[in-house]
Amino acid sequence: MKLQVEGMTCGGCVKAVTNIIHELDDAAEVTVDLATGVVQTTAKADADAVCEALDDGGFPARVSD
Repeated sequence: MKLQVEGMTCGGCVKAVTNIIHELDDAAEVTVDLATGVVQTTAKADADAVCEALDDGGFPARVSD
């Protein structure tokens, strides 16, 4: 799934976003493009659940086309 995530400004944010997704699916692959705010993941969790978890972690997210 491809997500647009706001609020990421540094490597620490990238790690936090990755950790949030791994809490939902430990085996998920996560690729973060800090410059564009695009996060791609193979997480098996529902996209809404991933977005909600990221929102709760301080990183507003939505599914990207």
